[in-house]
Amino acid sequence: MLNLYSISRPVVRLFYRLCFRYTVEGREHIPKHGAVIICSNHLSNFDPPFIGICSPRTLSFLAKEELFKVPVLGWLVRNLHAVPVNRGAGDRQAIRTALRLLREGCALLIFPEGHRNRGPNLNKGLSGAGFFALKTDATVIPCAIIGKYKFQKPMKVVFGPPIETDSMKRRKMKSSEASAIIMSHIERLLEENRK
Repeated sequence: MLNLYSISRPVVRLFYRLCFRYTVEGREHIPKHGAVIICSNHLSNFDPPFIGICSPRTLSFLAKEELFKVPVLGWLVRNLHAVPVNRGAGDRQAIRTALRLLREGCALLIFPEGHRNRGPNLNKGLSGAGFFALKTDATVIPCAIIGKYKFQKPMKVVFGPPIETDSMKRRKMKSSEASAIIMSHIERLLEENRK
């Protein structure tokens, strides 16, 4: 079976190397095995492949359903481990698929803000990231993308230490509360690494 993810990864890495002067920090925080949720800020459509080439793990990610309806692009994102999500609705199928992936020990990329945000401040995180953190045993890794996608400009991806989720579960936090904590960790990474 064609593994488009593995085949395309070196090509995509070369593209980013040629277009941007990027660095990566904190790869060591991502467990080599077991379920992982990487939660990142979201600047651009360039983000999923960028984090994908920076992560030591193969990533699945949530993507808006509309992308899957575009000829060629739909086939491409599906074969790059994307999970379609009907935004603005409680997409139970997407939730079931994401939970299954995590229970199988996969790594899942989530943008808690839910959409791109080019502003200087993070938006409030949606409850999805908190929900998956509370409902699974996945390790939650905050991630920050820093910079602007301009030719040969510096870009950085920083993976932070795992977020402690056991206390969230013991306190029976709401998903929105857990998401707020996750967002605070992403914000801290951004503040610590911005020039």
